[in-house]
Amino acid sequence: MMVRDGYIYGASLLAVAAVLIWLTDNWMWAIVPALLACFFLWFFRDPDRRIPTGSGLIVSPGDGLVTETAVITTPTGPRQRISIFLSVFDVHINRAPITGVLSSVHYQTGKYLNAMNPDSAERNEQNVVTMLGQGSDAGIEVTFKQIAGLLARRIVFRYSEGQTVARGERVGLIKFGSRVDVLFPANAILRVKVGERVKGGESVLAAMHRGDGA
Repeated sequence: MMVRDGYIYGASLLAVAAVLIWLTDNWMWAIVPALLACFFLWFFRDPDRRIPTGSGLIVSPGDGLVTETAVITTPTGPRQRISIFLSVFDVHINRAPITGVLSSVHYQTGKYLNAMNPDSAERNEQNVVTMLGQGSDAGIEVTFKQIAGLLARRIVFRYSEGQTVARGERVGLIKFGSRVDVLFPANAILRVKVGERVKGGESVLAAMHRGDGA
């Protein structure tokens, strides 16, 4: 599968390549736009994922490298935070970490610091989504941030406050290098560590109860 943007960028660049060949009668001029077309078709890939079952599981909202696990202080008390860095080589589709209702969706403008910079979590352009768990995830509150990076210039989120989404469901994407942060209850049991690579919708970041399986 592929995000629609991949077809748009890919087809446009292939058209440019064809026009250059027609105008110059030299296929060498088409190499750069053709390679860029291949890159965009690959970048916007949207693979299916095996969504884990079980109650109280919090899955990764994106593909990438875990760069931080920490307990932070928030106005509502201590929370655990996991930061995931998405390079241009990762799948950039974002997925819901739990099943629940979107209690808050807030977009804010900001800078475009390197996503590996800790300051990017607060200062960069971002979309902050808070979910209240339902069904097997009832009682869990999870917040995740789509954070623009040095190259990212567009954050996409397809849902609005009050809507319900399922664990692992596709909810949006961040175009090019970026970062996602996930905040969840302090008593959740971590399932990942710094340096691990995770897959959106498939990798379990934490569980609310030790008996739950992935």
